[in-house]
Amino acid sequence: MVRVGDRLQKERIRKGLTLEEVARATKIRYSFLDLIEKGEYRELPSGAYVYGFVRNYAKYLGLPEEEILALFKREYDEEKFQKVLPEGLFKGKEFPLKRFKFAQAFKVVTLVFLVLLVYIFFQYKSAIFNPPLEVSKPQEREVINKEEVEVAGKTDSNATVFVNNETASLDKEGNFKKSINVFPGKTKITIKAVNKFNKTTVVERNIEVKP
Repeated sequence: MVRVGDRLQKERIRKGLTLEEVARATKIRYSFLDLIEKGEYRELPSGAYVYGFVRNYAKYLGLPEEEILALFKREYDEEKFQKVLPEGLFKGKEFPLKRFKFAQAFKVVTLVFLVLLVYIFFQYKSAIFNPPLEVSKPQEREVINKEEVEVAGKTDSNATVFVNNETASLDKEGNFKKSINVFPGKTKITIKAVNKFNKTTVVERNIEVKP
């Protein structure tokens, strides 16, 4: 079967024309004309564009347009040659609808999975990590001038705090405060935070009491 590209190329050469000359006269890109002659429609824009290029090329060369276009239609298969736009012609590439739908579905599934993962992490992080525990009072090696010491700090609001094995009360933000009696001299205060999974964090304060 005679190919469109061969007919166009032979007529162009017969008339002593170069592709550059045809491109200037028809305002069709040199690269497009070259691809049409080679029959490489895969690298060209969609069928409507190629159809117009072939018609204008045939018209310029003085070939019968309808005959050339009939040959072109037999060659060109829109489904076989998926459109891939030349770089710089448009901003993006046109992807098949099925691939686009699959990509969208994949994004949705991934997002749902990540949200679920974050939810599970926050629900069960207490089973993995020890509760945080900050003790603001007293400071390590602090000298206290009375026999009653105030112990204060912050932890997880769902944890239980013990100061020398005595329970301290927490507010909704996890702040705690506890006053305990100590003997004069050097002493150690043990602060312990325990969550519902029995994960424990311990902080010790060594102080000196000089009433």
